[in-house]
Parts: sequence; structure tokens; C-alpha cells
Amino acid sequence: MTQSYHTPEAIEVAFDDENLVANAGLLLVSTLASKLGLDALISERVDVTGRVGGANPASKSLTLIHAMVAGASHIDHIDMLRAGASSKLLPFRVVAPSTLGTYLRSFTSCHVRQLDEVIEEELTRAWTMGLAPGDDPLVIDIDSTICEVYGYHKQGAAYGYTKKLGYHPLLAVRSDTGEVLHCRMRKGSANTQRG
Repeated sequence: MTQSYHTPEAIEVAFDDENLVANAGLLLVSTLASKLGLDALISERVDVTGRVGGANPASKSLTLIHAMVAGASHIDHIDMLRAGASSKLLPFRVVAPSTLGTYLRSFTSCHVRQLDEVIEEELTRAWTMGLAPGDDPLVIDIDSTICEVYGYHKQGAAYGYTKKLGYHPLLAVRSDTGEVLHCRMRKGSANTQRG
């Protein structure tokens, strides 16, 4: 009987063919974003001028949105949009992870409110185009949540009843699907357990 030995360190997987597309389903997302005018709306409503990394908010925001839709869980996953021919499918310039990190650090709570306005307008446009949930009653659950953060320079983060540092946004969620319809940051901590 023969036995084979494999060392995982010797195996390298590369996605470097210029004709391949990772996450081709993003074509549908980018088409919808284009039809809703998301690029122009972000350019119009999000103003981060005068802050380091604040230029071109539309391409940076669209890069983040598309990466999250594709399953990115942290900033280094942004590179999935730059693999193979993926960036050629997207109607915006895909930005490097380090550039996005600088962009995100430029935000204050006021800039987050600007993004809230973008989301509200996009939902309005989508529903006007016929993308509303239908004629059946829509039950929306509105509740707060806790998103734990690390570091002492997180603007708007606070300690709540969990004794953990975090953001405490309000969420509007479809009760039947769990789909998040809207999220709004707020100051202070969630106080859902009064004594």
C-alpha cells in the first residue's frame, strides 16, 4: 500500500486569467444601481470634501456596496472585484482596499446621515419603478441592535447595557423575509432593558 503526502503550503491557488469573471452576478446589481442613478445620487448627496480620502465618493461607495453584495466581510476582500475581468463588468472604477480604508476613516456621523439620505431616495426610486413588495400588507419590525466595535476613536460608539463598545443603529426589517429595509445610526446607546 502506498501513502501520499501533501503539504498545503506548497499549493497555491490563483485567479489571474484576464478573461475570467468572479462573482458575475454583480452584473445584475450594477445594472440596477445604474438604472436607479446611484452613482449620480451619491455624487450629489455625499460631500466628504476637505477630508483625507474624501474625493470621488461615488466610485468608493459603489466599490464597497458591490464587494459587500459579493460577500466581502472585511476590507481586504475588496480585491475580489479586481480579479480577472471582474472590474470590466462594473460601470465604475474599482478602488483599492487601502484607498477605501482611508475613505471610511474620513466619515463623521454627519456623513453617515448623508448616506441615510441616499438610501431613502434609492428605496423611493426602486418602489416607484415597481420593485415594491407587492399588494399584500407589509409588516416592518423596527428595533435597535448592537454592532460591537474595537478602538477608542470610533465616532458615535458608546457603551450600552451589554457593557461592550459599539454602534447602536435602528433597523427597519421586513418581518416575513428578515430583509433590512433601512438602517439609521443614532447617538447614544440602545436602552432596551429598563429596570
